Amino acid sequence: MKTSLVLALLLLGVPGHAVKALAQMPGTFTATGEMSAQRVAHTATLLYDGKVLIAGGLSEFRKPLATAELFDPSTGSFTPIANLMDPRAGHTATLVGGGKVLIAGGNDNHGALTSAETYDPATRTFTATGSMTTPRLYHTATLLNSGKILLAGGVNGRTLASAEIYDPTTGTFTPTGDMTMARVSHTATLLPGGKVFVAPGDDGDDWQSAEVYDPDTGTFEAADWGAKNLTVATAGLLTNGKILFTLQPPEGDFLNNTAVLYDPLAKTFGPAAHLVYPRYESTGTVLSDGSVLVTGNYWGGCTGDAMAEVYDIASGAFLPVGSMIEGRTLPTATLLNDSTVLVTGGYRGALCGNQLFSSAELYRPAAVAAAPVLFSLAGLSQGAILHAGTDRVVSARDPAMAGEALEIYGAGLIDGSVVPPQVAIGGGLAEVLYFGQAPGFGGLNQINIRVPAGIASGPAVPVRLTYLGRHSNEVTIGVR
Repeated sequence: MKTSLVLALLLLGVPGHAVKALAQMPGTFTATGEMSAQRVAHTATLLYDGKVLIAGGLSEFRKPLATAELFDPSTGSFTPIANLMDPRAGHTATLVGGGKVLIAGGNDNHGALTSAETYDPATRTFTATGSMTTPRLYHTATLLNSGKILLAGGVNGRTLASAEIYDPTTGTFTPTGDMTMARVSHTATLLPGGKVFVAPGDDGDDWQSAEVYDPDTGTFEAADWGAKNLTVATAGLLTNGKILFTLQPPEGDFLNNTAVLYDPLAKTFGPAAHLVYPRYESTGTVLSDGSVLVTGNYWGGCTGDAMAEVYDIASGAFLPVGSMIEGRTLPTATLLNDSTVLVTGGYRGALCGNQLFSSAELYRPAAVAAAPVLFSLAGLSQGAILHAGTDRVVSARDPAMAGEALEIYGAGLIDGSVVPPQVAIGGGLAEVLYFGQAPGFGGLNQINIRVPAGIASGPAVPVRLTYLGRHSNEVTIGVR
């Protein structure tokens, strides 16, 4: 049966996925290359090839930028690329299933934008796509399990409750149900079951409530908010399925070190350990091992702005780590495939003159988990992917079809995690039916999926997995 095939897969090497040793002490920040412009309110998106797309933001003259650049972790350098079609700040950037990036909304020199564009890594250029139904900036954009994107809230002269869906297959935006409250600078977290939890941001009509979006019904439902009179600074989905929220006061009236945990199954909030440093306007990043890095502080002063800490999921405690090189407020912080975190731009807090940064730095965590890997047959791009319940490889000679269940083999999922990976096949996201250890084979991951409808057929359709924000290598299968 397929036992012999699975054992053979364990012996296969996967080119390009060895983790390089870094000459950097764990738990510390080191300088890396410098961006071509000072930026804040920009976006930083990890691409399939491991590079990071930096786009837009506000310049040192507080004007929205149209410039964009790529960070290459192998060289530690930034390279300018073609400009955005519109200057933008406060926009969103979302990687879709095919590896392109949707850039939506934001503010240009005249006000909030409805325009959107996509970045194609193959050509390193931006192309216009459909326009949003409503101008928005400081909204949220969440990639759903269907491969569509939920854009919600924001501001365009007034705070918005409206939401809409972007379909990358048609390049169009369609209204969906309104939120129960108008919100801006809120957070939207995709839950393991596919719903989206929206928590109150620093501004909006209501700081006392949250809500949940159900993509099956296209509606929002009011939910309890377990931190009255406090709003969200950062939100991180933990591998146990809970959301870690670090909190801050509305309008930044004081610093705060409170955090809470939300359990989406029980629909309840519980206290979390206090942060080491009281903060306002901080940045949170889920790391490769499921812990959470917290950086930045608007009112901390030049030294306090640089302080960093990590939430350790095993102990439930926040632990101090090395400080950033620069005290930054609201930089981007992007997890890379080698488990380091790229920190770019931002600005000094009010006590330090509100200076903007073009510099960047890298954080190396103490605990490093291997990036996700998809196994392939020896010497081929053909994925180690089987027709479910058989020993037949999904190949050009024995292709899959839409709606069929497949078994994918690889490594890199965290044991016991309830957070599913996302699997892209030919640009569409597949429904995940099972993920975890392959039965009877320790260290080997198995992901059962259903082939999505509407993808192009062919003998070598690309398959890629994204897990906790990082991307696997690409393998291929046949699809008819």
